[in-house]
Amino acid sequence: MGDPLRPLQPGQAAPAFALPSVNLEATVSLADLRGRPFLIGFFRGLHCPFCRRQVTQLAGLQPALRAAGVETLAVINTPMERARLYFRFRPTPVLLLSDPDCGTHRAFGVPRIEFLPEGSSEQPAWPARASMAQFQAARVNPTGELPAPTQPIDSLVVPNAIAPFRPLVTTRTVVLPTATPCTGPASLRRFERC
Repeated sequence: MGDPLRPLQPGQAAPAFALPSVNLEATVSLADLRGRPFLIGFFRGLHCPFCRRQVTQLAGLQPALRAAGVETLAVINTPMERARLYFRFRPTPVLLLSDPDCGTHRAFGVPRIEFLPEGSSEQPAWPARASMAQFQAARVNPTGELPAPTQPIDSLVVPNAIAPFRPLVTTRTVVLPTATPCTGPASLRRFERC
């Protein structure tokens, strides 16, 4: 299993995975990709406006990558039914894989926050292990488009207003247990050796 403090690096062997495809009736595995270069992006899920935008940006790069012989995949932390509904209205050429439990994110060492229980005597190790108070005190401006650095959950308001998205109960059930399993461009890596 990957280490969120030391993510898998380009050139390292990719861990095995098999995930259902959102936009194909198939399961895609590392074995299916063996011997071919591929770019795999890990995204929190459709509840994250920054992730939705990055999937769109990845789709814009996909034709050039395909012309260069590189397969493009996006692993999203969203249940299959919700992802299929979303992408029915916003189709993408990127091969989308559903991983609502974040098992593949963890196997690749994608950074995430583990929240310490309230009143825990364990020492936090920001940003991998944090108290809720530390998380709420953090300020981010991941794309530079916010008026000022903002609390992470509040930072979703501006991009959600630009590209409206209505969270459903299924979205909330993904957000709460997984918190923030990955962060921005660091989650986009290329692995050529399987």
